[in-house]
Amino acid sequence: MANNIKEQQEILEKLNIYALNAMQVQALEVIDNNEKTILLSPTGTGKTLAFLLPLLERLDPECEEVQALIIVPSRELAIQIETVVREMGSGYKANAIYGGRAISKDKIELKHTPAILIGTPGRLADHFEQARFTTKFIKTLVIDEFDISIEVGASGEMKFIMSYLANVNKRILTSATEGTSIPAYLKMNGAKTLNFLNDKNSTKLAIKTVISPSAKKHNTLVDLLYYLGNESGIIFCNKKERLEDLSRFLDKRKIAHACFHGDMEQRDRERALIKLRNGSVSFLVASDLAARGIDIPEMSYIIHYDIPIANQEYTHRNGRTARVDAKGTAYLIKDDKEILPEFIENSKILTVSKSGEIKPPFWTTIFISGGRKDKISKGDIAGLFFKQGKLNRDQLGVIELKQDCAFVAVPQSIADGLADALNNVRLKKKKVRIFTI
Repeated sequence: MANNIKEQQEILEKLNIYALNAMQVQALEVIDNNEKTILLSPTGTGKTLAFLLPLLERLDPECEEVQALIIVPSRELAIQIETVVREMGSGYKANAIYGGRAISKDKIELKHTPAILIGTPGRLADHFEQARFTTKFIKTLVIDEFDISIEVGASGEMKFIMSYLANVNKRILTSATEGTSIPAYLKMNGAKTLNFLNDKNSTKLAIKTVISPSAKKHNTLVDLLYYLGNESGIIFCNKKERLEDLSRFLDKRKIAHACFHGDMEQRDRERALIKLRNGSVSFLVASDLAARGIDIPEMSYIIHYDIPIANQEYTHRNGRTARVDAKGTAYLIKDDKEILPEFIENSKILTVSKSGEIKPPFWTTIFISGGRKDKISKGDIAGLFFKQGKLNRDQLGVIELKQDCAFVAVPQSIADGLADALNNVRLKKKKVRIFTI
């Protein structure tokens, strides 16, 4: 277990954060002084940091068992929180476990017991049932996006997990929406509620409606994308079939994009987000799965290709832009016969013409078949691309290092030749495959 626990200010500096926002300051105080806290705050306002900082302070560096449990509704959110804990450099081990990957990987990681365990309800319940670690030292419980976590674990996993947590004395629930009833088994009676949902400055989010002359809105979307240029955004669809049809249409128009929905393989979902983060694509065509709980940068805009069915989906989609102190725009594409639901207010009609241009992405993504478990660092990868790949610093983009692989953004114009030249080289002691994705 760690013996070099950093002070809070050191952690913030490591994250390049030099001041907490008002929500985070108040949340830290309330969590410190209350056994049960419910934190309601919009997507993108920093809830993860708000619960991780007080969680870290409660950990015992001498204890070698799981001390804090964070339950999340999705794989992407589990991975995101694990990444944030690692970037905080606290000295405490954290592991994310979730469905969609081999349980053997979990078993290997859990042999070196983490202080912080992050997981989805189904996978956590499996490990609890098999007694793969002791739960008696778990004192802090966080249920992130608790409204969705409760839905995901509604078939009994959540209640089963709670039955193992007899020694928890600090409970924190977070959400970006309100109104969800909290089951009695979570034992949140008397909880202190912090509600920042109405504090979001509505003037930062502009709502604009674009009228499509037909129910098939593909051409209107393309006009809008040309109008917006190469700014990054998410295009939301209500159903997978619509999403896939739209993706095929964009492919025919040679508009680079990535897709993201629940029926995709976990690997493909992760790669779609990596490409969006590193600039290999500007647009993500997505289901509501992308509305929260994924690690992507601030979006300039989001587009409701399909009008959302309920206010909850509308709120979470919009939460992907105009986050924290930034401005953003939500575009609604509506055919002339559609009627906007009552929860959509203050929308202004926007007339667009295909007046701008969409440039092909400058970057593309290269895959490397080695990662942290092979003792490979970002510095090792940069050295390989500078020395053997003969890149200059302007030609090396974002490097994302995973447990067993890595992804590197390089200029599209040289990517294939670079991958061919470096494929099967040795990186540290491992011979790695390198190719574009």
